[in-house]
Amino acid sequence: MRIAQIRLLAALMLITTSVLHTGCSTNTRSSEEITIGVEELCSKDGKSLIITHPTVSTIKTFDKLVKNGLLVLPNRTRIVGIYHSGENYDYALSQQYIAENAIDYFYLLPIKPEITPDSIFHRNACSGIFEKLVSTCAGIIFTGGPDIPPSIYNEPTSLLTQITDPERHSMEISFLFHLLGGRRDTLFKPLLADSSNLAVLGICLGMQSINVAAGGTLYQDIPTDIYHLSTVESVLAQEINQQHRNYNCSYGYEEQLLGGTFHQVEFSDELFSSIAAGKKPFVLSSHHQCLKMLGDNIRVAGYSADGKVVEAIRHIKYKNVVGVQFHPEASLLYDRNELFLITPNQQSGQSYLNLYPGESGENFHREFWRWFSALLVK
Repeated sequence: MRIAQIRLLAALMLITTSVLHTGCSTNTRSSEEITIGVEELCSKDGKSLIITHPTVSTIKTFDKLVKNGLLVLPNRTRIVGIYHSGENYDYALSQQYIAENAIDYFYLLPIKPEITPDSIFHRNACSGIFEKLVSTCAGIIFTGGPDIPPSIYNEPTSLLTQITDPERHSMEISFLFHLLGGRRDTLFKPLLADSSNLAVLGICLGMQSINVAAGGTLYQDIPTDIYHLSTVESVLAQEINQQHRNYNCSYGYEEQLLGGTFHQVEFSDELFSSIAAGKKPFVLSSHHQCLKMLGDNIRVAGYSADGKVVEAIRHIKYKNVVGVQFHPEASLLYDRNELFLITPNQQSGQSYLNLYPGESGENFHREFWRWFSALLVK
């Protein structure tokens, strides 16, 4: 679909759905109405956009995208945040936030069956749930998060890898394996074999999870494994296009500074190049790991400006499965009043839209969500 067509379709969708998603409901929803099971979800009319790890921060982020008309939901489409009940987060906070803010299109769905390490890449106790989720959804977004346990991709654990939420990774990677298949079980029939147009987006960790689910591996630390650097000072001495998170935070300024940094991406894929209008946009980056060996049917769609870090991927068979190593969802990319500090000696905050307006970054991010929104109606 051409970019001009995507813009027109997104505009029409925004007009159609603005009544549904521009304001808050006047009715307070009960916990039973917010947190539902997969059978109840399947009984509802309409479709779902599924989002993983629906913390309060994640809900705020996607609610802003919807209410600001960046992520346009088709008519009668809800957002369903899925999570494993063993995750390292108190989802009662998410339920409370949805209720207090009357976000009437957002639901939570816990997944309870255990996924053992040896069942991640096979049919398991969650297979039936994954199948039902796919039958109800218009798209799936796998969000950012912490390091994947290297044991999942059959590598020893680096001293620089921090494993904090293994249950989350087991569920999300298994879900992605069920969607895509991969070299860990080549006889497995992926769910997208019968739903090949389904939109699947992986953001940061989500992109890494796509690759691992398909049988790929990761570099466990970009500075040491790719640039052969071992100190914060040596990383900060590199030019900005070789920095992938804000290492000023390592000096104890985490609460004052933006955790990410901005660098350019060069796209090699026709789709991404079209969205970026042939430019090298500045993106928000906040990660220390990246793709190493590519998974089955995964191809690179973009690199960092120096060509060393994979920044975007696409699936060869399922064209609407994409991953980005950066963060297009962050609200600061779209709000001139959302200011941040990068270095501890900055005198005043900066905004992304002042730093990288138009073709230098802003346009790419807006076009990205127009493109993704258009996929949800296919």
